[in-house]
Amino acid sequence: MGDAGRAAGAGPAPAIRLDKWLWQARFFKTRSLAAAVVAEGHVRVNGTRTTKPAQPVRPGDTLTFVQGGRVRLIRVLAPGGRRGPAVEAQALYDDLDAPAPGGAKSSQPLE
Repeated sequence: MGDAGRAAGAGPAPAIRLDKWLWQARFFKTRSLAAAVVAEGHVRVNGTRTTKPAQPVRPGDTLTFVQGGRVRLIRVLAPGGRRGPAVEAQALYDDLDAPAPGGAKSSQPLE
């Protein structure tokens, strides 16, 4: 019986290397680039700076890093199994600083 056969909540949440997760979630084009950013100390896991690309991350962990001149605040939702298409990658995380869908005007009632 493999991981797929385990019941939900029957043990600790699965962990994955930080550099691998950042690459699978499509925040970095290559895994080596993700590892370099982590090794330079530009990533925080749950508010603590890390320089270890092999740092394990689990669902519920919060990551903070700069990407494209913007500070990203991301909550890990799943470890991921592969680097798939963008839609699959977006299911791995919750963007905590993302604007509301449709922008601020979408909450205004139509008259």
